[in-house]
Amino acid sequence: MAESSFDLVVVGGGPGGYVAAIRAAQLGMKAAVVEREHLGGICLNWGCIPTKALLRTSEIYHLMQHAADFGLSADNVGFDVAKIVKRSRKVAGQLNRGVGGLLKKNKVTVFDGQGALAGGAAGARKVAVTKDGAAVAELTAKHVILATGARARSLPGLEPDGKLIWTYREAMVPEAMPKSLLVVGSGAIGIEFASFYRDLGAEVTVVEVMDRILPVEDEEISAMALKAFKKQGMTLHTGATVKSLKPGGNSVKAVIESGGKSSEITVDRVILAVGIVGNVENIGLEGTKIRVEKTHVVTNQWMETDEAGVYAIGDLTGPPWLAHKASHEGVICVEKIAGLGHVQPLNVSAIPGCTYCRPQIASIGLTEAKAAEGGRKLKIGRFPFIGNGKAIALGEPEGMVKTVFDAETGELLGAHMIGAEVTELIQGYGVAKTLESTEAELMHAIFPHPTLSEMMHESVLDAYGRAIHF
Repeated sequence: MAESSFDLVVVGGGPGGYVAAIRAAQLGMKAAVVEREHLGGICLNWGCIPTKALLRTSEIYHLMQHAADFGLSADNVGFDVAKIVKRSRKVAGQLNRGVGGLLKKNKVTVFDGQGALAGGAAGARKVAVTKDGAAVAELTAKHVILATGARARSLPGLEPDGKLIWTYREAMVPEAMPKSLLVVGSGAIGIEFASFYRDLGAEVTVVEVMDRILPVEDEEISAMALKAFKKQGMTLHTGATVKSLKPGGNSVKAVIESGGKSSEITVDRVILAVGIVGNVENIGLEGTKIRVEKTHVVTNQWMETDEAGVYAIGDLTGPPWLAHKASHEGVICVEKIAGLGHVQPLNVSAIPGCTYCRPQIASIGLTEAKAAEGGRKLKIGRFPFIGNGKAIALGEPEGMVKTVFDAETGELLGAHMIGAEVTELIQGYGVAKTLESTEAELMHAIFPHPTLSEMMHESVLDAYGRAIHF
C-alpha cells in the first residue's frame, strides 16, 4: 500500500475536481485526484456531453423531416438507436481520455479508487483510497477538496428499476425507441429528454409538480416553451403529481393526480427527473465538523467547510447544479488556498443556465418577477426571432430575447432567451454582467449583421424604447 504526500488532494474527478487540480498544479502545488469511476465525472460521461450528442441527432432528424422547406429531398428518413447511442458514448469516451491527458500534462497524480477523509489535523489531512474494498493508498495533504458530485433523486413509490423506470443513465442508452414515454419533472434534464424522444417520434407526457414547466426560468419564457412543446405534440401536466408507477410486462401504468382528480396512463417507459442528491456517503464526513443540510455539504463563500483544511465544490454543495459552476468554484477555491490577492467570491447571478431542448432556452441573472421584488423599478426589453433576418434565413422564426434592467441605474439584472442557438448567445450577457455593463455600453456595442446576436442588441434597445427592427 503506497503512501504519498501532496499539497492538495481532490476527491472526485468531475468538472469541478479535475479543473481544481489543474489550477493547483499551475500555481505550483503538488496535486492529486482520486476518482472511483470516470474522469470527467457525470457531466462528461453521463450528463452534459453525451446528452448533447443525442440531442444533436434528434435535431438533425427533425430537420431532415422538413427537408422540403429548404428545397431539399430526403425520403424514407429513419434512424438506428444502437448507432445513435454508440455515437454518444464515443463522444463521451473521447473527452474522458482528453481529461486524463490534461491531468498528465499538468503532472497531476491520479488515483483510481474511492477517496474518503481518514483523519489528520489541519495541514496534514489523511485521505484513504480503496478499490473494491481493498486499500490502494493513504494520502496526506495540506488541503483536501471534496468534489464527489451528486446522483439522481428517487421518491418513495417512484423508484427506478433500470428497465422500465429509468434515471438519466438508462435514458441515455436505450436499447430500442419507446413508442410512449412519461417524464416526471420538467427541469432541464427532464425537458431535454422529453425533447430528444419526442423528436424521434415517441409520444411524450411530462408531469410537473409546480404550476409551470421549467419553473426556474422567467415565466414568460416558460409560457413560450409550453406553447412550443404542445405544438410539437407533447402532453404536459403542471401542478400535478405522479401518485404511483406500476411496471408490468413491457409497460408501466402511472396514476397522475391534478386538481384533485386522478387519471391513469400506460406508457412503455418512464424517466425520473426529480432532482439530485449530494454524494455525501462513504467520504469520511463522520467524526468531522462538516455540516450536511438536505444532502449537501455546507460551505462559505470560499468553499471552506467547518473542518479546517477541507473544502467542497460543485454539485456536492447544492444548486445551481451546473458543471461550469463547479469548475469556477474549483478555481476560486484553489486560488484562495494559494493566497492570490485578486480572488473574488462566486457571483451566482452571473452564472448562465442552458437547456438544450428544441427550442433551446438560456438565461442569466434575475427573472422579471424576482427583479421586481422589493418594489424595484424595471425596464424590460423584448425582441422576437421573427424580426431577425438570420433567424428567418435559418428557418427558425420562433423565439424571443428578453432583457431586464434596473430603471434607475441601468444595471443589467437578467436576460432570458428561447429559440435557436440561444445557449451560445447567452454568454454575451454573461460577459456584460461580469463587466458590470449598463444599458449604455450594450447600446453602443456593435453587433455583426446578419446574426442572431443582433436580437440581443435590439432587446436592450427595446427596453429603452429604441428598438429599430420591430
